[in-house]
Amino acid sequence: MKKQNVIMFPAGEQQMGWGRSIMDKGRGWLSSRRLVQLVLAKKWTIMLVGLGFLLGRAVILESLMPFAAAYFAVVYFLRKDAFAWTAVSLVAGSWFAVTPAPLWIGMELAVLFLLFKGLEAYEKAELGTAPLLVFISTLLVQLFGLFIGDTMSWYGFMMVVVEAALSFVLTLVFIQAIPVLTMSKKTASLKNEEIICLMILLASVMTGAVGWQIYGLSVEHIMSRFLLLLFALAGGAPLGACVGVVAGLILSLADFNSVVQMSLLAFAGLLAGLLREGGKAAVAFGMLLGTSILAVYVGSGSDVMTSTWESVTAAVLLMLTPKIMIRTIARYVPGTNEHAKSQHEYAKRVRDVTADRVSQYSEVFRQLSKSFGQLNGTAATVKREEEINTFMQSVSARSCADCHRNRACWEGKYYQTYQMMKDMISAVEEDRIPSHNMPRTWASHCTKPAQVLGIIEQEHELYKNDMHWKKQIFDSRQLVADQLSGVSQVMEDLAREIKREGQTLHLQEEQIREALEGLGLSIQEIEVINLEEGNVEIELYHHFARGYDESRKIIAPLLSDILGEHVAVKSERPPEKNGEPTLVVFGSAKEFEVETGIAGAAKGGDLLSGDSFSMLELGNGKFAVAISDGMGNGERARQESSAALSILQQLLKSGMDEKLAIKSVNSILLLRSPDEVFATIDLAMIDLYTAKTTFMKIGSTPSFIKRGNEVIPVTANNLPVGILQDIDFDLISMPLQPGDTIVMMSDGIYDAPGHAVNKEMWMKRIIQELKTENPQEMADALLETVVRHHEGDINDDMTVLVARIDKHLPEWASFRWPGLTRLERPRTVS
Repeated sequence: MKKQNVIMFPAGEQQMGWGRSIMDKGRGWLSSRRLVQLVLAKKWTIMLVGLGFLLGRAVILESLMPFAAAYFAVVYFLRKDAFAWTAVSLVAGSWFAVTPAPLWIGMELAVLFLLFKGLEAYEKAELGTAPLLVFISTLLVQLFGLFIGDTMSWYGFMMVVVEAALSFVLTLVFIQAIPVLTMSKKTASLKNEEIICLMILLASVMTGAVGWQIYGLSVEHIMSRFLLLLFALAGGAPLGACVGVVAGLILSLADFNSVVQMSLLAFAGLLAGLLREGGKAAVAFGMLLGTSILAVYVGSGSDVMTSTWESVTAAVLLMLTPKIMIRTIARYVPGTNEHAKSQHEYAKRVRDVTADRVSQYSEVFRQLSKSFGQLNGTAATVKREEEINTFMQSVSARSCADCHRNRACWEGKYYQTYQMMKDMISAVEEDRIPSHNMPRTWASHCTKPAQVLGIIEQEHELYKNDMHWKKQIFDSRQLVADQLSGVSQVMEDLAREIKREGQTLHLQEEQIREALEGLGLSIQEIEVINLEEGNVEIELYHHFARGYDESRKIIAPLLSDILGEHVAVKSERPPEKNGEPTLVVFGSAKEFEVETGIAGAAKGGDLLSGDSFSMLELGNGKFAVAISDGMGNGERARQESSAALSILQQLLKSGMDEKLAIKSVNSILLLRSPDEVFATIDLAMIDLYTAKTTFMKIGSTPSFIKRGNEVIPVTANNLPVGILQDIDFDLISMPLQPGDTIVMMSDGIYDAPGHAVNKEMWMKRIIQELKTENPQEMADALLETVVRHHEGDINDDMTVLVARIDKHLPEWASFRWPGLTRLERPRTVS
């Protein structure tokens, strides 16, 4: 057997070789990863440099190169980190152009750069000056080239001006397009002008590929058709046709042999966009069909095959394009489902952020309320013993410090002196010690009893004043705590309302639109805000002529029918400018309506009454009527009563709880003046959907409910507001019926018969004998009856308020439209 030579390695060296191999692979993997990270970090710079190369190579009208200076100027202002490499790529691209002109492009960029630096020295360099500077630099360089050339002609001068003007316009275009292309635009919606500018930029880039071919296929044709497919799939027929027109126009300027491309691409983009709903395959088929039809008419057989293969290549590129790229483009195109979804998502994020922030503020106010309440509770629990000790130390410091028996009293007889001094202080507080009759025990114990008693009385006066202001501070803290708690509750309700969101209401919007169009009404836009029963809110924009009132007579009855509840016009905002639509807001109509009447007279026939009244729709389906009677008569009483009602009205409109609102009014009246002022409050809150009425009576006279021939009194025994810090009152809730009439009055009306007569029975009889049901006539009749009872004398301020509740009947009844189904409301609300 033949021996084989075998080389043996030591085990250690073999392991070291494997280690080096693994380390080399690790270094290679890390370097590749760093390279990928670097490319991702510089992706926009790389893209801008690549676009600069193609724009530097682009030529239109056989000799014009207006793209380079415009592109460089915009990149200089928007992406200063990339302008140097962009300038290099523009010059390099012009070197490879059909008619190379790197010297002239470099001169244009150099002049433009010097102009920018000159303006920066004076702090005048702004993006708005870029178009003018591009025009100047292009004009100067091209004129210089014309002057040093062999021939000068008017045609050459005109082409120089045309190139400078094109550079000026292209700068304006690139200012709009580059932020969109690099996705640095802040908003998630594009204007039509921005979309057109982006199309011009991309078409300009494609002209840089004119003359390049792959297996006989034109690269610019493949790129233009791929771009057409991409935007037709993202935006539909309008965007596809727009891309086709722009791309075809600019390609025809770059190559006169491509004039047919404008009509070919426009028609292909229209067909591709019409088949958008079918997906990528349908869009590709539409483009292929459009290009093939026109290619047959305008070209030979070889041209048809070339055009077909170019379309097939663009279709393959579309198939390889990720869907996320198409969705991203569609998000920026108004009118697409992706754009509408992105807008809804943005609105949802804003709403959630707002609700969370309001909730945080609500929690802050709640904690502040607890803090003030704890401070108040701590201060209120000061021990009586500590107050006595402080009081006694102050008295002994003034009366006993210089006394010769100080040691005998406060050291030898400490407990006896302390107890007797404590009894004296308690007696002075309770006003049980007359100055001429002092207790014998105290007179025998103290050598200066009268002087000490005087000091105790003086200190007691100071103590009372101190305690009075302490109480005022405590009351103020309690008011602040209650107000903060109320504000916290209102903000919490607001956050809950913001977060409340129903299901997607697009189907309901389309159903309403179809119903209105079935009646021949053209609606611009419909937005369903809420479909919750009893809280419907629908916004509608229309262009109807004034004077026909379609909203109330047609649309509201139709909505009432398909929703199954009465819907009425809540508000209507006319257009601010000609051509703008009118906004109409529809909402749930109230089930009941309130008709009111008021009558009053001032004491002695004066002009100013101390009574105040209010009739207000609170906006949350409730209607409030109230009377307040200030203490006394005249201007001061009027101020107190009107202040009480104004504060109460604002608190109720803000959504604050009724009891907390009354307590706040009471605290404010207590704190606003040191004088003894108070006001009564008689409040009735009527629910316009259920007719349930809540009566709140604070020191007021009874109210009465007239139901046919029956008169029902509503009474409560409570002190007026502004007297005690802690008031206790009850809320009386009563379900009312259509036709019921509420009669509320001040004490000037109720006390008219005097003390010898049962006032409640007398007033019930007067109300029962009224022959009219009109609220204003009832109020006038009651006031006239009381004045006649006093033979024309008005002994007190008199106010009577009457509110009648009736079933609300819509002005226009709902109607049925053949084939129309009821609207399906969202079943869940989150």
